[in-house]
Amino acid sequence: MAQGASHAPRARTRHTGGMNAILTELRRRLANIVRIGTVSDVDTAKGLCRVLTGANETDWLNWLTLRAGRVRFWSAPSVGEQVIVLSIFGELTTGFVLPAVFSDQHPAPSASPDAVRIDFPDGAVIEYEPETSTLTARGMKYADIQAAEKISATSNVVIVTAGQMITLDAPVVECTNKLIAGSLLLKYGGEMYGNITHTGGGFNSNGVIVHLHYHGNVQNGGGNTGGPTS
Repeated sequence: MAQGASHAPRARTRHTGGMNAILTELRRRLANIVRIGTVSDVDTAKGLCRVLTGANETDWLNWLTLRAGRVRFWSAPSVGEQVIVLSIFGELTTGFVLPAVFSDQHPAPSASPDAVRIDFPDGAVIEYEPETSTLTARGMKYADIQAAEKISATSNVVIVTAGQMITLDAPVVECTNKLIAGSLLLKYGGEMYGNITHTGGGFNSNGVIVHLHYHGNVQNGGGNTGGPTS
């Protein structure tokens, strides 16, 4: 009896130690299922990033995106961006990176309850604000819109402002109604149809101002004809 009893504590100790190891491993895995961290490195060629979470840095992981099929969306996370790591079975090696969480370093760019806004690192902003029904795109140096068939813009008022020049490069540019211009230069000629009314200045044709032009040698003597009649 005494000899058998002496083995019981050692058996219980081995059993307890094994359970503690299992519980420790379970706690580790549970803690790793969802972890918050910051991006420490990005490989845009492979679409992978690494995340510093606590004292650990993950291996290269895929980040989640809005779409990755026939429609594909690209927006790479940046170093220092706060993200969430989701790990299957709590193993960080099987993790996926879920962007993103606002932080003190990168705070929210808007306080609007309904606006959609994208801020870019060069200062460009694309925003739609439903409260004012305003779509804004500003801060970019270049904008390139290409369409194979047609571009259509419809509004009550369209204002285009350029600091130097606006170029319309097409075989035909048609204005279907009234055209008002501060000045006009025709470089290669053209044609006009219908009645033309001219007031407030001289009409110069090949060096001759029309309303000041007179013809000599019409009457006997040295008289000239009168100016054009209305």
